[in-house]
Amino acid sequence: MERYGKSHLSYSSLKNALGDMAQFDRYMKGELKFKSDALDFGTLYDMLLFERDKAMEKYTVMNKGQILSECSEKTKNSKSPHLTSEYKGVKSQMEEAAKEKGNTLVSQEDWKTANDMIDRLDSCGLINTYLKGDYQVGFLEEVNGVQVKGFLDCLGDGFISDSKSARSSEKFRYSVRDFSYDIQAYIYTKVFGIKTFYWVVQEKTYPYLPALVKCTDETLFVGEMKFTDALGRIEKFLNEDYNPMTDYLQYEV
Repeated sequence: MERYGKSHLSYSSLKNALGDMAQFDRYMKGELKFKSDALDFGTLYDMLLFERDKAMEKYTVMNKGQILSECSEKTKNSKSPHLTSEYKGVKSQMEEAAKEKGNTLVSQEDWKTANDMIDRLDSCGLINTYLKGDYQVGFLEEVNGVQVKGFLDCLGDGFISDSKSARSSEKFRYSVRDFSYDIQAYIYTKVFGIKTFYWVVQEKTYPYLPALVKCTDETLFVGEMKFTDALGRIEKFLNEDYNPMTDYLQYEV
């Protein structure tokens, strides 16, 4: 609280603390904000899946034809209109107009892909089983003596599930380690006292293969160890008040 004006940690802050403490410092100061097409699509996908009515109000769907209709004949007849400065300028103006209305501009292609992915989840029965419950459940609870804040995708009857879009449903197992999703699983199961945890994973390319990935006891244990390790690094960083730029990793392989 004294350093950053925050009395809690989150999955993202803990994940950053496992790596470069300079990144943790930037995150806590609000300087580490990522923006990418993949993150934007993930937000769209999750909102359509869990808060569809909200998504219908938030997003304005725009196709290339609408953008081109505002462009000159020269741009319309060019080989790659979407690469021209005029096309990008018109698109930017439309994005600003949508933002002024409180909306987010989304391409027709992304809108269709997200909806087609959700249709596949519905067809295979995952929506009415492992994605059935209370959605976007927020919490601010103490875990191992530290306040942790976050929200989970789905709080079901005796289970917790988290939706993830991925390049490969089969290789998602490696993402759990690489992105420390095991910390998320540990926090969620600890806060809600529910040990059964699933990831509902889906590929972002046609035919949008889904996967139901159950979190094992071993993975929860690894998540707990990472959580404890991150807390130790944060405590040392704050108490010793050292320069984060002097931090370096130490490990064996």
